[in-house]
Amino acid sequence: MKNRGLILTIIILFATLIITFVFEAGQSTSKSKDDTEEGHKTVGILQYVSHPALDEIRRGVEDGLEKAGYVQGKNLTIDYQNGQADQSKLETMSQQLVQSNPDALVGIATPAAQSLANTTKGIPTVLGAVTDPVGANLVDDMQEPGGNLTGVSDKAPVDQQMKLAKELLPEVKKVGILYSSTEDNSKYQVAEAKKEAERAGLQVETYPVPSANEITQTVQTMGDKVDMIYIPLDNTIANAMPTVVNEANKKEIPIIPSVDTMVEQGGLATNGVNQYDLGVKSGEMLADILDGKANPASTPIYTFDTGDIIVNKKQAEELNIELPESVKKEATFVEEEDE
Repeated sequence: MKNRGLILTIIILFATLIITFVFEAGQSTSKSKDDTEEGHKTVGILQYVSHPALDEIRRGVEDGLEKAGYVQGKNLTIDYQNGQADQSKLETMSQQLVQSNPDALVGIATPAAQSLANTTKGIPTVLGAVTDPVGANLVDDMQEPGGNLTGVSDKAPVDQQMKLAKELLPEVKKVGILYSSTEDNSKYQVAEAKKEAERAGLQVETYPVPSANEITQTVQTMGDKVDMIYIPLDNTIANAMPTVVNEANKKEIPIIPSVDTMVEQGGLATNGVNQYDLGVKSGEMLADILDGKANPASTPIYTFDTGDIIVNKKQAEELNIELPESVKKEATFVEEEDE
């Protein structure tokens, strides 16, 4: 009996030693892994669709992160997804990004941001190019967002855009606003643009399009009824900008868009926020969140106070528009993109 007791004691001690060894080895391996990955962050970026404005924002986000010390391949991994304007894809991609458990997310354009917001309430998310975060039900308040989202608004200085339009086109009396009826982002801007245009003494007609398929016909109709086309920050129209420019040029109708990239594509001019700079600011805000310096719930949505005057000189010449000296002094001239 004594031998049995001794054997049992030895077995228990041996088992205890094995368990302790395995546990400590596991702890050592875990610690080594944590040490190796310390400081490495993963960011998921969901972009609504590909067009120059949103592509520039994405480039700015990446550069903003790099300026803050987060370099892809070194201490940063970016999982980039593009929904190509397909809502079902946005939903699937949002789920995939969230399931990968990144340190933070970025939603470029309102539909992408809304899709991410509907998928997670916990992962910090930065909004890029969302004009009206409150109206889009993404945050409670511009100063106190209150949840897991903050970011940068791409709200354009519409009053300055209408003032610029009057300077460049003093003979214009009627403006047509072209926008997508399916984008919440655009509806808010149309209401503001209509108010500012009327304040500037212009008659306003709105032209909503339900899909990209109706753009050509709509612009052809506008060509016979308006003196100028105004385009808000609208992803559907931006994606079809070459078509809009082609049809408008046939009737010699100038286009005042809301962003610099649309001017490069054939718009006449704008007073707007540089999309790349907008992206850089989004990247800087994201870096602060990754560093633990900022909490989305209490970080105000950033809005640019003023825009830059951007003019397409080639388009002005094609439309026989003489640029006032006051505009020339302040403007940045862009080269029109080749189709």
